[in-house]
Amino acid sequence: MQFYPNFCTFTVQYANMNASTGRKLKKLLSIVAMSVPFKPVMDKISKMVNVSRNDLTDYFLYMEHAGMVALLRDTTNGIMGLGKVKKVYLDNPNLAYVLGEEASNIGNIRETFFLNQMRVHNRVLLSKKSDFEIDGLTFEIGGKNKGQKQIENIANGFVVKDDIEYGSGNVIPIWMFGLNY
Repeated sequence: MQFYPNFCTFTVQYANMNASTGRKLKKLLSIVAMSVPFKPVMDKISKMVNVSRNDLTDYFLYMEHAGMVALLRDTTNGIMGLGKVKKVYLDNPNLAYVLGEEASNIGNIRETFFLNQMRVHNRVLLSKKSDFEIDGLTFEIGGKNKGQKQIENIANGFVVKDDIEYGSGNVIPIWMFGLNY
């Protein structure tokens, strides 16, 4: 993620942001934090946050540039893929505990951790059959009892599990992705 040193000045001056906008952004972040891997339905969310659909799209983009959220897109390229956000994650799993408190979803936290670690050196996309795709490799994220069902017909499929110490075959412990930095 690239750091934008003048982002705050730019946002306040040109995006008509004020204290009310700050409260709406915090509410939007809380919605993301408490959701199971968050697939945005822009019309519904815009009503919950009390902003227009167009402003909501801008807010997600601003928050992505500020390093607050990560927007996951699919493999669609060109004009068809422009602006098509498939899932929204908080940038860092620690934010889920602050914003979502006890309502934080462990599945969301696992996926957020994986995305946070892997996007440092990779282009991470939404997989058509599983959670994530990176350079033709497919990753399904889950707890220690996660099975192979979602990736059983995928040649380069891996199950990333939480609460295990070591992997075997195409099963990888999630903690290992923390070594990516």
